[in-house]
Amino acid sequence: MSDYGHPLEFGSFITPAAADPTGVVALAALTEQTGLDLVTFQDHPYQPGFLDTWTLLSYAAARTTKVRLAANVTNLPLRPPAVLARSVAALDLLSGGRIELGLGSGAFWEAIEAMGSPRLTPGQAVQALEEGIDVIRQLWDTGARGVVRVDGEFHRVVGAKRGPAPAHDVGIWLGAYKPRMLALTGRRADGWLPSLAYLKDGDLAAGNKIIDDAALAAGRRPADIRRLLNIGGRFDIPAARWAEQLTELAVTDGVSTFILATDDPDELRRFAAEVVPAVREAVAAERSGSRPAPAPPEPVTVAGRSPFTIKPTTDDGVRRSGTVVWDEQTRPTGPAPDPDRTYTAHDLATGRHLIQVHDGLRGELAQIHDLIDQVEAGTIDVGTARSHINTMTMRQNNWTLGTYCESYCRVVTTHHTIEDRSLFPHLRDADPRLAPVVDRLEQEHHVIHEVLEGVDKALVALVSAPGGIAALREAVNLLSDTLLSHLAYEERELIEPLSRLGMR
Repeated sequence: MSDYGHPLEFGSFITPAAADPTGVVALAALTEQTGLDLVTFQDHPYQPGFLDTWTLLSYAAARTTKVRLAANVTNLPLRPPAVLARSVAALDLLSGGRIELGLGSGAFWEAIEAMGSPRLTPGQAVQALEEGIDVIRQLWDTGARGVVRVDGEFHRVVGAKRGPAPAHDVGIWLGAYKPRMLALTGRRADGWLPSLAYLKDGDLAAGNKIIDDAALAAGRRPADIRRLLNIGGRFDIPAARWAEQLTELAVTDGVSTFILATDDPDELRRFAAEVVPAVREAVAAERSGSRPAPAPPEPVTVAGRSPFTIKPTTDDGVRRSGTVVWDEQTRPTGPAPDPDRTYTAHDLATGRHLIQVHDGLRGELAQIHDLIDQVEAGTIDVGTARSHINTMTMRQNNWTLGTYCESYCRVVTTHHTIEDRSLFPHLRDADPRLAPVVDRLEQEHHVIHEVLEGVDKALVALVSAPGGIAALREAVNLLSDTLLSHLAYEERELIEPLSRLGMR
């Protein structure tokens, strides 16, 4: 167990959408109104659909009075560290000491190159980040004698005058996942800021060990480094379960700052009102040694149950492609729900989560269409589009076991493992009438995998044949047809069984 004893903090992680700038700022103001501690924004300077993050931070700081603000995380390759240091210090002075500095070594290098910065290898990027931290810290250190002197391989600042100093000791938080970045975090940073969606079971503990070892070797205390975490999720699971999971992350993995990625104001309000107080109370009790034993489950009564009320997403029947990869008329149907059966709120939450996962995939599909539009318009190159697509959930999932299992264990239930992949065998065993449906869904997962491969091949072909945009459009249209049809079928057939049979 690693509880580093930092005070708990909670914040928001907001998309800086250029299409709705007033809505973005309103979410920042709402973060403060709900009593949260921190508001953060993505920083992707190469993304034309995003507001410039540092401009947005300045505007949001002027519209708030208490909440702290940070980029999550700053793209250092496109923001020279000497200029960035003075930007941070200036905004910290103007805001009354409310700015923190999230830093990243860079990602999506095709897009970074397109904006004028040279591509670096992973090792070079880490070295450049360490040099950048040297530059920033020296510029802020107005108590030191002499001028700034960093004669690095990637950043050379020799003779710059120091200052201004920020209004407070600005924290430098690194978005780190690999060993070299984690070791740099331990040596030089004030915080570790990963995203839970990109971590596997055990990664937090392993990362903490690397950071702690590097801190000790550098003469620092492991507790000098705050552990922050970007989290996702929606209120399709009870707030009490969220609180349980975050409390476990706090007392076991040392996380003391939880940053909720959402652009939904209602979810932000519920997080602040229902989850945050429960986590604060539970962690305080754990730290004092007086945490109460878990209450026994309340008995289920008829009054605590309700009919099955979840509506699956319907298939609108619209098809973009002339290619047909399966016969929808041959899809088997499972047993009809028992009209007399009732379900607890927990039962219904299990079914609703399937829709939540699917909505995320539908959103990614819309992003793919937008990326292709940008490729055709010439605002991004093919390599950048391919990099974005390859990081999406639908591309990472192998589609042989279903997106629900993969998302359930990696995003919502933080301590579940890949054993949840037994979902389909569990459904077959628990209700043999579902076997034909499960068999068909697995077959369609393989087809979707092949269709996704077709999109990737079309992207690769477009590099050498610029006239191949039509073939790429067709591949993406086929993906839309197959994915939307499949998701609607899977919801129609599995939502009720998941609510009735649960997870194993």
